[in-house]
Amino acid sequence: MADFEQQVFAAPDGLALVGDVGGRPDAPAVVLLHGGGQTRHSWAGAMAALVQAGYRVVNYDARGHGDSDWSPQADYTLPAFAADLQAVLDTLPGPVALVGASMGGMTSFFAVGSRPQPRVRALVMVDITLRAAAAGAAKIRAFMSAHPEGFDSVEAAAAAVAAYNPSRPRPLDPSGLLKNLRRRENGRLYWHWDPRLMAVRPSAEPPEAGLDLERVSGNVRIPTLLVKGGHSDIVDEDGVAQMQRLVPQTEVWDVPEAGHMVAGDRNDAFNAGVLAFLRRHLPVR
Repeated sequence: MADFEQQVFAAPDGLALVGDVGGRPDAPAVVLLHGGGQTRHSWAGAMAALVQAGYRVVNYDARGHGDSDWSPQADYTLPAFAADLQAVLDTLPGPVALVGASMGGMTSFFAVGSRPQPRVRALVMVDITLRAAAAGAAKIRAFMSAHPEGFDSVEAAAAAVAAYNPSRPRPLDPSGLLKNLRRRENGRLYWHWDPRLMAVRPSAEPPEAGLDLERVSGNVRIPTLLVKGGHSDIVDEDGVAQMQRLVPQTEVWDVPEAGHMVAGDRNDAFNAGVLAFLRRHLPVR
């Protein structure tokens, strides 16, 4: 396993964004952006593979998630997430690729489309298009809004995850979920994201960011890969068609037997496909 060091990035409004950084400082960089309700730990396997392949990797918790600060004003809008990403990009001297899942993909797309990003050479959208399928988006919001009272055990949290994604094998040891949970003073476990994230309108979660993404889509001209889970309920044929119409350079790669959480469902296949794309558009020399 590669060695990572923790780094704290300063968001424009002063929030601390906590991330892991690994790989040679002089190598092309890949920034990993997790989905809503996740943390940087969802990229553990992908980060190790990218560092092993020779890239510099930055993998940080979005505001309101994981170890990063929560916004006092509950500013969890797409422009706020994109401004945070810009602050991270400003610390990287060389060429960069962005790999974003769901909310992280929307953030990456919006950042690239909103202002010139000459150092960003490639974009990977993981199971998200400009307009998410309504049924799948509603399912995500229902999961993230459920259990405001928390859980009495990690096994109860694992059961909630299994109910959301019954096709994914349930781990024999659920203790890995503790990276996404925090125990409060009442002794109960709560997901480690700010619950006010779900009250923001429009939010950076699908499908509400779609209009903002469509508005900036004409400015996204870099090589773009759409990674679609074969069993995804977020990316449908209409979403793919719109993406290829508005961003015609988009390549589509379908990962069989994967749902919305592509990297977690089929990590080896995901890593192989993303690395093949990056080697073409952001080669390590």
